Amino acid sequence: MDRSIAFIIGPLTVRWYGILIALAFALGSYLAYREVKRQKLNVDELLNMLLIIIPSAIIGARLYYVAMRWDYYGSYPQYILQTWQGGLAVHGGIIAALLAVLLYCRLRKLNFLHWVDMLTPSLALGQAIGRWGNFFNQEAYGYETDLPWAMLIDGAYRHPTFLYESLWCLLIFALLMWLTRHRHRLGSIFAVYLISYSAGRFFIEMLRTDSLMIGSLRMAMVISVLGVLVGLAIIFLMRKQPLAEAGILPPTGKPVSRQMRRAKSQAEEKKRTQANTKKKNTKK
Repeated sequence: MDRSIAFIIGPLTVRWYGILIALAFALGSYLAYREVKRQKLNVDELLNMLLIIIPSAIIGARLYYVAMRWDYYGSYPQYILQTWQGGLAVHGGIIAALLAVLLYCRLRKLNFLHWVDMLTPSLALGQAIGRWGNFFNQEAYGYETDLPWAMLIDGAYRHPTFLYESLWCLLIFALLMWLTRHRHRLGSIFAVYLISYSAGRFFIEMLRTDSLMIGSLRMAMVISVLGVLVGLAIIFLMRKQPLAEAGILPPTGKPVSRQMRRAKSQAEEKKRTQANTKKKNTKK
């Protein structure tokens, strides 16, 4: 049986690619749900967001891939919807999902960077899981090599570039989770993801044999350079923002530093003291 097929039930063929993509979305959604609950935010906002993020990401990933391979799909349009064969470009999915979050946040008057910070660890984890779909589909691999960890793919021992990216995304996920639990500036989690993932993808892409091309350039490398620049720009623009405690924002949507919390607490304590003093004087 084809190794890409997990099982068959009557006319229904279930493939590993689809299972892993579904698992990536499920675990990512659960992780985001826990973070929203931890920050005592409205879970309904997250659920509404996921309803547009998931289809947007899948459609964006497919449209990006089809557009970059239009020389083939233009001649065989009947294959455009056959996503179970592979052909989901992660950069297209990320761009579409970000646009969906941005639109939702603007409509609901939510802080975009705050929400994207909460969702970014889920993205890194989802990528780490989803890359294994490439293994079962025998795609996204690298050049032939005699390295000890080479995998037998397409009749030859090759760089398992999908594995490289999966492990890299796991490391990024661990870093982002650590940042989430420590004081950081608004947008910094998303910025760190953009810089770290893009840097890793840039070098991994050099080893791949199936890169999407724009002229003589590998498109993923071009997007990776842009990703690093955008990440650095976010860090630069947000450098004067106070450090937020574990990313938690007050209802105003502005980050609160420890110093600001302490000042607020002291002001409230002073008001209580004055009120008690006034009551005592009134009794006298």
